[in-house]
Amino acid sequence: MDLSALDPSQYESQLATKCDRMRELFAAHATPELQVFRSEPKHYRMRAEFRIWHDGDDLNYIMFDQQTKQRIAITQFLPASTLINEYMIKLREALLPNPTLRFKLFQVDFLSTLSGELVISLLYHRQLDQEWETEINKLKQLWGDKVSFIGRAKKQKLVIDRDYADELLHVHGQPLNYRQIENSFTQPNGKVAVKMLEWAIDATRNSSGDLLELYCGNGNFSLALAQNFERVLATELAKPSVQAAQHNIAANNINNVTIIRMSAEDFTDAMNGVREFNRLKGIDLTAFNCNTIFVDPPRSGLDSETEKMVQGYERILYISCNPETLLENLKTLGQTHKITQFALFDQFPYTHHMEAGVLLERK
Repeated sequence: MDLSALDPSQYESQLATKCDRMRELFAAHATPELQVFRSEPKHYRMRAEFRIWHDGDDLNYIMFDQQTKQRIAITQFLPASTLINEYMIKLREALLPNPTLRFKLFQVDFLSTLSGELVISLLYHRQLDQEWETEINKLKQLWGDKVSFIGRAKKQKLVIDRDYADELLHVHGQPLNYRQIENSFTQPNGKVAVKMLEWAIDATRNSSGDLLELYCGNGNFSLALAQNFERVLATELAKPSVQAAQHNIAANNINNVTIIRMSAEDFTDAMNGVREFNRLKGIDLTAFNCNTIFVDPPRSGLDSETEKMVQGYERILYISCNPETLLENLKTLGQTHKITQFALFDQFPYTHHMEAGVLLERK
């Protein structure tokens, strides 16, 4: 990250530049007016990772400046949540006089929530022993139930209390509980994540039939969108995310969402009858009446076979963390569908990254 760019007084200017860039990128498409969802100018990131630099008896969090490539010692980090900033200070103060906890520590990861929970992961270049567990448990008892610890070393993971944080989001006034597993994908900007969910709900109001979702993660969108459809059929490959999604379905008392552990590519093969999958035993795909499909793919976008499969639906809701690959997918999807809603979500202020949302409807 370019640390010199972290200036809240420049937030509106950098957002305006992104909006101009987004409009320019999609100029060849007949898009409606761009809907813009801004971030908080500071303390917006729910996750943060820092390398640790040891200098004699001193210890600091460091980041590397993109321009100079130099390491910079920091005590606070403007993008990180207020909770992370608070515990950055408290953790450093706890580590400095404690040789057991600081010895060969090289990285600290923080996962926080808007609801006040925090998971701190400590990464080491050594194996962790009983002495380490004793010392970290003292810190756990001191800081209470809202903070959990994970110790990581080569082929070793020690969990002190839990390896997840439970988030509570209020989406259009409705509370939704989300279990977020450490080291698994979650939306980094909590308040913008809420705006994304609200936009997706509004974009699919008055829908008919069922929803098919690819790349569902921990059920983030699945649970929010379930209210607009008779049923939701969702796929996700990562096992921890699927487990979190199943927990979240139960925690929110939602009974019309089915999660399948499959990649989007394998699910496309299943839908096209290319081959059968044991994971689909007991699930009749033909029983679902999906008129709408929702995709939130990785930065690489949709593969060509999934593009073709997605074209078979009346409406395509597409969230993209990489507008360039979205544009590439639109070369195919745009042949059959037109953009009827167009949004920019500023998940990553002060960077060039843009999150896009489009609703495509059959021409």
